[in-house]
Amino acid sequence: MSAPEPALDEFLVDAGLIQTGQATVWSPLTGGVSSDIWRADAGEQSWCVKRALAQLKVAAEWKAPVERNAFEWDYMQIASAIAPGHVPTPIAHDKVRGLFAMAWLAPDQHRLWKSELLAGRVDVGDAAAMGDLLGRIHGATAHDQTIPSRFATDASFHVLRIDAYLLATACAHPDLAPLIEPIAARTAQTKRVLVHGDVSPKNIMLGPNGPILLDAECAWFGDPAFDLAFCLNHLLIKRLLVKGAEAALAASFDALASAYLAHVDWEPVEAVEARAAALLPVLALARVDGKSPVEYLDEAQRGLLREVARLAIKAQPATLRDCMHSMFAG
Repeated sequence: MSAPEPALDEFLVDAGLIQTGQATVWSPLTGGVSSDIWRADAGEQSWCVKRALAQLKVAAEWKAPVERNAFEWDYMQIASAIAPGHVPTPIAHDKVRGLFAMAWLAPDQHRLWKSELLAGRVDVGDAAAMGDLLGRIHGATAHDQTIPSRFATDASFHVLRIDAYLLATACAHPDLAPLIEPIAARTAQTKRVLVHGDVSPKNIMLGPNGPILLDAECAWFGDPAFDLAFCLNHLLIKRLLVKGAEAALAASFDALASAYLAHVDWEPVEAVEARAAALLPVLALARVDGKSPVEYLDEAQRGLLREVARLAIKAQPATLRDCMHSMFAG
């Protein structure tokens, strides 16, 4: 199809990627709730073009600053320098139009980690590689004095994560609010590294050279425990759904955590793990009763996740292994 609006072709022209009037095919991509995303094809060239939305594509009212598109662009540049090939190559950015282009990842060479996990194809090595990548990015940015001012995105992160996941869950479960609200406050106040904010298997491609991290529009200078817990949460939740893969998912949980924690040198390892362990069951409960529930659980599975997450929050686990065991004791 032709460009849905002139600004898209104009962006590619101004970026020097196409000539004025050059035929370009725009194909909308699905899967995300927070941005419009297209594949743009011109001749033999392909790019992925992204623009943040003011109102996210969810049932609840969920508005967020569109300026996050620029912070995602900055995140990709930084992460690309730290771990080349493990984020899509950033190509062009238009701050005024709120658009950026990045390299297109050919589907025949890249598998979506979420799809692999849901199909029961659980490779512990993938989880270890993801933990290592996340640890490398956090470790490098913990010592970069430019990061705090460059990613002072507290307002956006509050809307997209603190409120939508943590505080919304406290509101839905008022009896747990005295436990959840201090966790939310501590997360918001902890400033250590460049946080991605959406380290989910739906945003991780498995390429020929390992994981490729996508969708960094929640980028924030803040608490590394959030990224760690956010990713581990998906490995826990999938244990409710992917029958026969429980042991591999548990091993993947341990492998990702161990590979990540091996990089922690900016504060005591125990401190990061304790914050992640406290966040993890809250994030699990948020995927049932927050503003962004997972779509692949049935009602019985949602009920079970709600039950085990509530119990784990009350148990106040101090380690990640304690958290996993409190949710899956049997």
